[in-house]
Amino acid sequence: MAENVVVVGAQWGDEGKGKIVDLLTEKAEVIVRFQGGNNAGHTLVVKGHKVVLHLIPSGILHPGKLCLIGNGVVLDPEVFCQELDGLNALGIQIGPSSLKISRKTHLIMPYHKLLDSAREEKKKGPDKIGTTGRGIGPAYEDKVSRVGIRAADVLNPQLMLAKMEKAIEEKNVLFQHYFDVQPVKVKDMWEAMQPWAERLKPYLADVSTEIAAAQSADRVVLFEGAQGTHLDIDHGTYPYVTSSNTLAGNASAGSGCGPKALHKVVAVVKAYTTRVGAGPFPTELDDETGKHLQAQGAEFGATTGRPRRCGWLDLVVLRESCRLNAPREIALTKLDVLSGLREIRVCTRYDSSKDRLSYPPQMENGLSQVEPVYEALPGWEEDISEVRTFADLPEAAQNYIQCIEQELGVRVGLISVGPDREQTLVR
Repeated sequence: MAENVVVVGAQWGDEGKGKIVDLLTEKAEVIVRFQGGNNAGHTLVVKGHKVVLHLIPSGILHPGKLCLIGNGVVLDPEVFCQELDGLNALGIQIGPSSLKISRKTHLIMPYHKLLDSAREEKKKGPDKIGTTGRGIGPAYEDKVSRVGIRAADVLNPQLMLAKMEKAIEEKNVLFQHYFDVQPVKVKDMWEAMQPWAERLKPYLADVSTEIAAAQSADRVVLFEGAQGTHLDIDHGTYPYVTSSNTLAGNASAGSGCGPKALHKVVAVVKAYTTRVGAGPFPTELDDETGKHLQAQGAEFGATTGRPRRCGWLDLVVLRESCRLNAPREIALTKLDVLSGLREIRVCTRYDSSKDRLSYPPQMENGLSQVEPVYEALPGWEEDISEVRTFADLPEAAQNYIQCIEQELGVRVGLISVGPDREQTLVR
């Protein structure tokens, strides 16, 4: 029986999921994105060529694969078309036979992006969430408010226009009387959407049926998550979170299949910790080591270009990630970035005013009220980017991996020592 795999990020995103999905796609036949929007940025390096994908599943770079965008995604049609054009320019020809969008997927409209920017602009200081301003949150809000535009609506212009009028009427009250900006016109929004909406039509499909057909044919399905566990709307560091459920369990609801279709979870873990934007970060390093990690790891957002905050590996948040996602295996990325450090620290517990904690506190902003408790491990000087077996890693690097396994109770099965596909150890 084919074993389906769910790939999720175990930290605050940017763990290197794109590369791991790209590797696992070789054994999969169907690849599904099940949540988030173009706030995701999966960077792949294939034979020295860098490709960044925001909406289209990473598996699209492999010929003969079927890529699906599930109902749990919010999709910006303009960005989708730009990605199509960018891939076609690289000689990667994509059509509706290899890429399909659920008719139930909600669309990000131009007014969602305007609202997102106006809202973030109005916030001051600590109230800023650090949103990417791409309309993700407002699109999910409309979905929950039942005034969202779904992909299938582009097939029914009258329905789509009526729904837009209803949604914009409410938005304009906010634009005029709360954000003090010009209201938007339905006609302008409609005209802005038309070129992209037309191009979307051939790609619309019943994704749930596609997955069921793959299951019946015993084809391997790979579910590709975006962002990271601690950006989850329910279980993340609220309110500094994304607008969707990023956990492995949402692969079922966000793509239209039963939980029995999810056979194995792979949690992607960066060998240290990074975070983009605002929010608590107990192990953050504002020193030379933090600068070393940022420089060596090229820690700048694939989507935003913003520098990522860097810190030591936090096993407390990873312990929670394992509890929430139940991974069978960890894919450890960017281990090579730690080369050159004489000492490496890992956070194993938190000290709070009341207790020593093995899991993150659950009150709002609780992570800002803890102190990390570290265990120091010896580092290594060797360049490991050419290493291809676990046994050939420096002893200190092996011990570091074994420490992670012992603390989390999950096996590290994949180890990335560089950005290219070939720079990966499979245990």
